Amino acid sequence: MSTSPYACERRIAELAVQRAALLTDRIYNSQVKGTTIKEDKSPVTLADLGGQALVIAALRHAFPDDFIVGEEDSEILRKEDDKRNLLWSHIKEVLDEGLVPEAEIGTIRGEVDMMNLIDRGNHGGGRTGRIWALDPVDGTLGFLRGGQYAVALGLMVDAQVQVGAMACPNLPVELSKPDGAKGILLSAERGQGATERPSDPTSTTPAKPIHMNPISSAAEGSFCESVEASHSRHDMQANIATKLGITKPSVRMDSQAKYASIARGDGDLYLRMPSSSTYEEKIWDHAAGSIIVEEAGGVVTDASGKPLDFGTGKTLKANKGIIATPASVHAEVIKAVKEELEKPDL
Repeated sequence: MSTSPYACERRIAELAVQRAALLTDRIYNSQVKGTTIKEDKSPVTLADLGGQALVIAALRHAFPDDFIVGEEDSEILRKEDDKRNLLWSHIKEVLDEGLVPEAEIGTIRGEVDMMNLIDRGNHGGGRTGRIWALDPVDGTLGFLRGGQYAVALGLMVDAQVQVGAMACPNLPVELSKPDGAKGILLSAERGQGATERPSDPTSTTPAKPIHMNPISSAAEGSFCESVEASHSRHDMQANIATKLGITKPSVRMDSQAKYASIARGDGDLYLRMPSSSTYEEKIWDHAAGSIIVEEAGGVVTDASGKPLDFGTGKTLKANKGIIATPASVHAEVIKAVKEELEKPDL
């Protein structure tokens, strides 16, 4: 049995996102996804809400004193009976299947419990204590279009991410077989490395260590970047690629699946250049992915090379942009990024 400091937390995080991914997949393949547009113009689906309920149920069961920063709340479910009833029916089916051990991660005891659990993710973040950052469906637009999305969960202890787990239901299990079986579960613990295995709970394939590609120059690499232009500056990233001598085409995908892809060697560099001077990255969009990349041999900073500061609340307000690369080329990439940012017309 592992004696690493956060072995139990890593295990619970893996099981929590694995169970939530069963639900998101079920809802994607159903006829009604219950999509609603939030005040910030972003979509939320039954998968987002149900995934949050299931993950928080696991955290409350295993670590009842921990705090949780989640993206969603139950307001729409309390207003609309049809969505609440439909979501509970999906959750109950996942729970009744029993594919993920309830004894370790608890259960949900009806519609009221479901909504109350969702609203447990209302902590504001901060610099001290044990705080989980949860995105139950990171990349909702990708989820809706059948593209990449992730169920992402990270544990921060005194503002440093110590554990991360992600389920990516649409990433291939084997990089060499992109049209083969889909669904991977990645996790990492600080100082203990990163691993992946199939997210299917019935799979007997053991977890295996993952590592970033051992490139010696950025010119050997390829970019992973956001699909949505509103999330990142594609034009600026193209200029940086030219400056670095990168000729391989960029791979565009939604969500923290980008972190997963470079951590396992399907791509090398993740750039998310700030789309505006006022935009603040959310901690739940980067906590899990950043530690998985770091434990796979990478470095994750903002566009100026500063470490990500997860202690400033729900957002990375002390940082602008995200740069994730193998450690061997991070300084080279940051130099090119700074030169691009310093252009007088920007």
